[in-house]
Amino acid sequence: MGKIGLTEIILILLVVVLLFGGRKIPELMKGLGQGLKDFKKASRVDDEPDKTKADTKEDEKKA
Repeated sequence: MGKIGLTEIILILLVVVLLFGGRKIPELMKGLGQGLKDFKKASRVDDEPDKTKADTKEDEKKA
């Protein structure tokens, strides 16, 4: 118990198709993909050092 097999995946996909219909699924997947893209972009931005702070510190040292 705990492992998801092929039968369970097919059953889940069948339920999704029945709930949302064939026409809505591409829209849902597009929204999901856009959300993941935005999440990755936001996480990369947070990891990068803030260049403006570094630039202002260098300017203060020169003055």
